[in-house]
Amino acid sequence: MNTLVIGASGATGKNVVNILLKNNHNVKVIIRQNSNIPDNWNDNNKITIIYKNISEITISEMKEIIKDCQNIVSCLGHNLSFKGIYGKPRKLVTNSVKICCDAIVQNNQTTKFILMNTAGNKNHDLNEKTTFLENIILYLIRNLLPPHSDNENAAEYLRMQIGKNNNLIEWVVVRPDTLLEDDKVTEYQLNTSPTTSAILKPGKTSRINVADFMVRLIIDNNLWKNWKGQMPVIYNNI
Repeated sequence: MNTLVIGASGATGKNVVNILLKNNHNVKVIIRQNSNIPDNWNDNNKITIIYKNISEITISEMKEIIKDCQNIVSCLGHNLSFKGIYGKPRKLVTNSVKICCDAIVQNNQTTKFILMNTAGNKNHDLNEKTTFLENIILYLIRNLLPPHSDNENAAEYLRMQIGKNNNLIEWVVVRPDTLLEDDKVTEYQLNTSPTTSAILKPGKTSRINVADFMVRLIIDNNLWKNWKGQMPVIYNNI
């Protein structure tokens, strides 16, 4: 089984790649030339490293990259720097989701798409209520921090443009809350909606647990059937 991971040089993306490799999967990653990656990736014949800025990849290039991939995992995000937050491309995640989906359609191939998102993004298929204060804060975040609106738009593209009955693309949007570093998988819980306020009382999720869940979605067909077309929220068990 072949999986493309974008955002693979990030903390969560590295975990996804490593877990996939441990499960004997073939992995492709798209990373910038100066990305910091584990040394063992260069010596592993199960991984193909494509040195390219994701925002510069053309549709024809993406078609070639994914032509033998059954899964795409996006852990892509904006760098937490002034340039990363306010510089271009403002729609890094959304545009990457779009070009991957366009390539899937043009290749006429069936693909699972897993998008890492945020618990601060509502699933508008459900009645996820927020308070007046939360709505004000979300409005400010959405307008002052472009990466948040990019995450929202990427999820909305899958939900509205791809939809739940697409013949080629099935998707899951994974929504972790405050991300923590850990070196091992621990028990975690999955919920259809947030069980606590991501704005006022955020939960906690370790990156390796997010990675474990995303890989399990690829491996476990029953788990995939349970969550496809949905936006599960993942928290560490306390």
